[in-house]
Amino acid sequence: MSAAANALVSQALKVMNANPAEAEALLRAALQTDPRNDDAQLVLSEALRKKGDLAEALKFARLQVEARPHWFGAQRQLGIILSELNEPLPASLALKRAAELNAGHPTIWRELADQLALAGDAKAAAAAYTRYSIAPPEPRLLPAVEALQANDAEKAETILQAHLRRLPGDVVAIRMLSEAQARAGRTADAEASLRKVLALAPEFGFARHSLGQLLMGVGRLEEADAEAEYLLQLDPNNEGSRRLKAAILNNLGAFDEAVAVYEKLLKDTPTHAGTWMSYGHVLKTIGRTGEGVEAYRKSIALEPRMGVSYFSLANLKTFKFAESELLQMETQLRRDDLTVNDRVHLLYALGKAHEDAKAVEPAFRRYAEGAKLYRSTIDYDSSRLTALVEASERLLTAEFFADRAGGCEAQDPIFIVGLPRAGSTLLEQILASHSMVEGTMELGDLNAIAFEIGGQGAAEAVYIDALPALDADRRRALGETYLRTTRIQRKRGAPLFINKMPNDFRHIGLIQLILPHAKIIDARRHPMACGWSCFKQHFAMGQHYTYDLAELGRYYRDYVRLMAHYDRVLPGRVHRVIHEDLAQDPEPHIRQLLDYCGLPFEDACLKPHETERAVRTASSEQVRQPISAKGLDSWKAYEAHLEELKTALGPVLEAYPRVPGGN
Repeated sequence: MSAAANALVSQALKVMNANPAEAEALLRAALQTDPRNDDAQLVLSEALRKKGDLAEALKFARLQVEARPHWFGAQRQLGIILSELNEPLPASLALKRAAELNAGHPTIWRELADQLALAGDAKAAAAAYTRYSIAPPEPRLLPAVEALQANDAEKAETILQAHLRRLPGDVVAIRMLSEAQARAGRTADAEASLRKVLALAPEFGFARHSLGQLLMGVGRLEEADAEAEYLLQLDPNNEGSRRLKAAILNNLGAFDEAVAVYEKLLKDTPTHAGTWMSYGHVLKTIGRTGEGVEAYRKSIALEPRMGVSYFSLANLKTFKFAESELLQMETQLRRDDLTVNDRVHLLYALGKAHEDAKAVEPAFRRYAEGAKLYRSTIDYDSSRLTALVEASERLLTAEFFADRAGGCEAQDPIFIVGLPRAGSTLLEQILASHSMVEGTMELGDLNAIAFEIGGQGAAEAVYIDALPALDADRRRALGETYLRTTRIQRKRGAPLFINKMPNDFRHIGLIQLILPHAKIIDARRHPMACGWSCFKQHFAMGQHYTYDLAELGRYYRDYVRLMAHYDRVLPGRVHRVIHEDLAQDPEPHIRQLLDYCGLPFEDACLKPHETERAVRTASSEQVRQPISAKGLDSWKAYEAHLEELKTALGPVLEAYPRVPGGN
């Protein structure tokens, strides 16, 4: 091979994409200089393919395959040309040979899978897609990988959508797209993308694991468990699948089983920091707090930069960081290799450490930094709730409900709604102390029904707009669906059970339509106290309005407005508990609560801290203390920093605890 011919080949490669005709001319010149130059012949085949001369391209590719049958490049080029000639069977044979010659090539398994699928061999196509899924990302996907690593979901989605317009069956790109969609809060889109991936590649473990996590996150635990079981059948020893199974068991309330899985994982891999952290979560949930603290500390010792472990300690609320631990967090925060997630968690943990030390300025600064950083990564539009409130006021009138009596007649559910950090966990603990009531967890089943009714716009006015079309049979069926999907959480068989999901205040109209005999309790706390408590809490998921003081105030104001509407059109339907009243004089308010629920008084409800049960929320340790008015005014130390919240609350703050426009 002459140097002159090789120089012409190099020049042709540089102009190939922009001008394949020029590349062809250069390559034919190279072959005149060196007729047996294999590289020139193969690159000429590519130039002809790009030019659209597939027959001539095929001729040169076949010459190379015949001359050098073990040359990966020649076999792949032959397969690609045959695929463009719509000959999937011979294309797949050539690409299969290429994959055998170079199994590590970044795109060969996807190219083979596409042709096998077109040739009708679904089983072999699925296997090839799975092989593609475990290879390193191909170069064209690296910008999307970098965007996801930077938590820029919008940029990642733009790149991936463009890529998928060219290659719609790229399972790795579709899986990455689902991640971008999930980060943007579009869980329905993310689920659809993952199911598309798994239809093509059922054994794509990462995608199935992602689907299991997504389903767990939205409360569809039985479906999530099925995905975990599928993964464990593929590989019973896979640690990621075992951790997913343990997390699902924890959410299902099967705590002993979850503990057993985590302990076996830690025996097998005692140095995995994430497993120690998750083990700490389940220990905290079941009240083994001291052991949970040690598990969190073990995870920190193994991975000092893992911010969520520090945050998990802070989130116990009753835990106090030592000065050495505060300095350790400050040291970690100065690292330049922290992920956004680790940095956010460290900032909130530091805020709590400074708050406990009565250091108001640094506490607020760290909380505000964490909130600002996290807010920059999420998509939230406060007008969506306002639109839902306006649609509810317009459509869900007293006459509307009077005309739609009926639904599922069951009296089982007790819904506790409101805002987070408003005392809802205490109310849940009080009621769960009663022999006839079972506490469960924050169940997403009602939200799932709302999505079913309204589609992706379930949190907006479109969901309310769909309610008038529900006939009596449909309303009854939806109520029965709710009872069926929540049954898995009812372990004791008590006649009543609690669903403490604060955001379900948006769905009171839906509750009235499908479960008219269910009880609804509104947990209400002073708007400044509630707002400050929400702002300094980094939530595990959702609650996107809490990361900006003005947005938080508008959300609280919309919540009060919607509750006032239901007070007018459904008087007496919702029982409101003012947290300050309950904390200062518990017994009369607990008796009123039990009367509303139709429950006889039981002394255990006055001592909810003595009730042994799992509590998953951020208030888990606080409700294990006797009811107390301590801390009701703790927000006042930070009042100078909360002007944006105060301004946004407006008349709601001035009227509290009355309801402007309500009763």
